[in-house]
Amino acid sequence: MYTTYDIEVAKRFTIYNSLFLDLPFDNIFRTGTMLPLLATSCQKGFEDGKSPREIIEGFFEEMMPQNSEKEQNDLLFQMIQYVERQVVLFDSIEDAAYEKINDLGGKGSIKALITRAGDDRKKEELIEKLKTFSVRLTLTAHPTQFYPGNVLGIITDMEDAIRHDDIGRINLLLQQLGKTGFIKREKPSPYEEAVSLIWYLENIFYQSVSDIMIRLLKMLDQPLHTWENPGLLKIGFWPGGDRDGNPFVTHQTTMQVAERLKKWILRCYYRDLRKLRRRLTFKHVEEVMLRVERGIYVTLFEEKPVFHSAEQLIEELLLAREALIKHHDGLFLELLDQFILKVRIFGFHFAYMDVRQDSRKHDGLWDELMGIEKAEWDSEESGQIEQILALKKLPKVEAFKDEFHREMLLSIESIGHIQRENGEDALHRYIISNCQSAKHLLEVFQLAKLTLDQENTGLPLDIVPLFETVDDLAAAPEIMSFLYQLPVYQKHLEQRGNKQTIMLGFSDGTKDGGYLKANWSILRAKEELTRVSRENGITVVFFDGRGGPPARGGGNMHNFYASLGEQVENAEIQVTIQGQTISANYGKQASCTYNFEQLLSAGMENHLYSDEERNLSESQRTLIAELADSGYEAYKQFKNHPKFVPYLEHVTPLKYFGMTNIGSRPLKRGKSEGLKFEDLRAIPFVGSWAQMKQNIPGYYGVGAAISEMEEKGKLKELKNLYQRSLFFRTLLGNSMQSLNKCFYPATAYLKKNPEYSQFWELMFEEYQRSIEAIKKVAEMDELMKDNPVIKTSISIREKIVLPLITIQQYAIQTMLEDGKDKAVLQKLILRSMFGIINAARNAA
Repeated sequence: MYTTYDIEVAKRFTIYNSLFLDLPFDNIFRTGTMLPLLATSCQKGFEDGKSPREIIEGFFEEMMPQNSEKEQNDLLFQMIQYVERQVVLFDSIEDAAYEKINDLGGKGSIKALITRAGDDRKKEELIEKLKTFSVRLTLTAHPTQFYPGNVLGIITDMEDAIRHDDIGRINLLLQQLGKTGFIKREKPSPYEEAVSLIWYLENIFYQSVSDIMIRLLKMLDQPLHTWENPGLLKIGFWPGGDRDGNPFVTHQTTMQVAERLKKWILRCYYRDLRKLRRRLTFKHVEEVMLRVERGIYVTLFEEKPVFHSAEQLIEELLLAREALIKHHDGLFLELLDQFILKVRIFGFHFAYMDVRQDSRKHDGLWDELMGIEKAEWDSEESGQIEQILALKKLPKVEAFKDEFHREMLLSIESIGHIQRENGEDALHRYIISNCQSAKHLLEVFQLAKLTLDQENTGLPLDIVPLFETVDDLAAAPEIMSFLYQLPVYQKHLEQRGNKQTIMLGFSDGTKDGGYLKANWSILRAKEELTRVSRENGITVVFFDGRGGPPARGGGNMHNFYASLGEQVENAEIQVTIQGQTISANYGKQASCTYNFEQLLSAGMENHLYSDEERNLSESQRTLIAELADSGYEAYKQFKNHPKFVPYLEHVTPLKYFGMTNIGSRPLKRGKSEGLKFEDLRAIPFVGSWAQMKQNIPGYYGVGAAISEMEEKGKLKELKNLYQRSLFFRTLLGNSMQSLNKCFYPATAYLKKNPEYSQFWELMFEEYQRSIEAIKKVAEMDELMKDNPVIKTSISIREKIVLPLITIQQYAIQTMLEDGKDKAVLQKLILRSMFGIINAARNAA
């Protein structure tokens, strides 16, 4: 694969990159000619120990000594724009070669899975598991994608032109790219964010999910139209429902997004129906299909609902199916069955929306509610729970003075409206961020019950706690055990099929506890929650709040899910994906199909094949726990350093994340004036370290922990663990990615900064220590030696953006050393962010 990558990607980029120089734009030749010279100056300068300021100022002294400061800065901005477009070109080339550099029918594909299961006489076991299993990818409202929609469109067209080696078209698209702005002038609204992501539902997931399901069922000889688990592959959807700290999301937004989802799935059906009707032109069948097509048309375009539910539509399609078999020997039956399966998969909801809110917001609402009821809170949590459950009726919304509390209640009401319009699948979960107690879950349960279940027939909503910090993860099993044995909640779970979804936050877990401790704490929490749930007759479903980079639970997810072992419930795989991860891993038909199949196969393999690699022994567990505790202590000391928050606030580009106009969410939770670590969102936190090319959350504490274990004579045990445990191997493999994306020479000037020199030295020492320690454990002479394709991709991308990294650090260094902010330098920092993030593809 490495040779293929070199030919199909690396060399093609070199060839097509030269086309930029011929674009008929002002200054393009000068910029394109000067940029390689700057790149060389950056590379050589850092090798010689120069600072970014020395490199940039030295470059101008040599190349543009007579030019004014304004002209020099103008050139820097032009270079930033040029590099941004180089990144787009590289993305397109890599995407165009996707099928050639990934084995789509190899390990992890459904084809390989079914072949292996057949060879091992496990085919029937596989079919039975598939009848109850599910993979649910939730597209989140967290924005880490810096490309506006029109640029994404150009990338798609560019990829197609590259596939066909159409130089003329590539040249035209590069010209279009040169004229197209990369910056959004205004922040998108939550609804606009939702519309952007619905594009992926309509153009990628609708086709890919259907294709995988059809091929899978055909290979297993299962009937399409009666397959009992059409929800095997699901798409979740947070835009418009995720209220956690986003003051711009309202109940109207939620209903708007739900309406859009319904309209867009009906559009997909209408297009398919028109194609299908061209084949089904027979007596007894055609009239049914005409009736169906007309019904969808009127429902969609004339807004007079003919079909009120997916079930009603399926009834009509089954009539056509019956007639096709009875009168026409089942001619084109397969095409009709494929369409019926699509309707059963996507219903009238298209994607599964969630509502999410922070537990502290519910606390505030209940405080006001108790005031309206003229009651005082009990001093004990058990007493407060009794008070919550004793409430028989909610005051009218108008009785609440706090506008935000009124909005929260209307949001719960909107769930009922959406379920009536789009079906219960459209929105059937309420997620509680920062959940720290049983009371937090029951606050939402009782609000929802009194709003949505006034007839007492059963609450049509799953209440999902989100445990995030290390302490919350440790407390989670006790909290859930209490709830499972609480009669009122027990009854609710019975009505919901004795299934409880629990969300675990990789992003905030890593921010709070460091890389090793967070990942180990989450695995331990899953095992304990599985045990507690099984003891109470409950099937627990884990929903992982993962981000894009390894530091936030990203990286190689397939191996992670294949490695969980028997002590973790394997009912479903549920995971969040966002921003760049959506476009990079699921933004094209080929990549979407490949990655979806990999996740599905990981879940199946974890069920079918229980072996030593997937199940940790007691001695292995003890070793990982000791390592995690040691890493946690190192990270905790670093996090508690007096310069930790000031460094984030005053040195990194943290504050600029709020100025990028990529999303509607605020930079942090809460309204406090100063920066509080606990209020800081994971995306700007991780993204800031990525901009600095320091990637702290992805490795800090790993080197210290391994070194400490080595001093105790346990290096051989760690090497053995790496060879035998897929979980541990995946953990260190993802950390290698974070380390490979670091570039400490860019910030080495901070060694001389009187305020931050010691803090920088701490980071650099742990960076070096982590590299050497991981190489020892993995027995490699270089990081990622076992994954040369990804290693090469990272290397090329980092080389492309090296001038941007240098420009950004030049601006940061100049303002730090001169002791004053300057508008043009701030703009350089902000503009550099886009290319650096886009090139990394999973940096925030």
